[in-house]
Amino acid sequence: MPTKRRKEIVSLLVLLGFIAVYLLFFRKEPSQEAGTSGRQDRRELAFRHRKPYYTKHARCRMDCRMIDETEVMEILRDGTINYHKSDLKAKPCPSYAVEGITHDRQKVRVVVGNCDSRPSVITVIDLVNEFDCACP
Repeated sequence: MPTKRRKEIVSLLVLLGFIAVYLLFFRKEPSQEAGTSGRQDRRELAFRHRKPYYTKHARCRMDCRMIDETEVMEILRDGTINYHKSDLKAKPCPSYAVEGITHDRQKVRVVVGNCDSRPSVITVIDLVNEFDCACP
């Protein structure tokens, strides 16, 4: 086999190797969770960084469980979405169950309805402690 041809084959193999490394390590994959799409990903980003509206039910649950707005915002900003507790196909707005630990060490789930106009906190749940709340 001529030397020039061998160099071309080696160069092609090296290039293919770089492409394989890129695809394995550097390419960002779309969300692996069932039911997610690009539109829902944009909606998720929107609710994480916008001041939400709090329903009366959410306010009651927050008061009962001693969780304030700063803690809710911590969870919305830094928490993990529990897709098993979320309803991404809810009408008129999908709802996300976002879980995390607040600065005072409460393990909390915030359920937020994410409409295009403004996210709405629907309820706030302490995942460890039971509270006897008389909320509507």
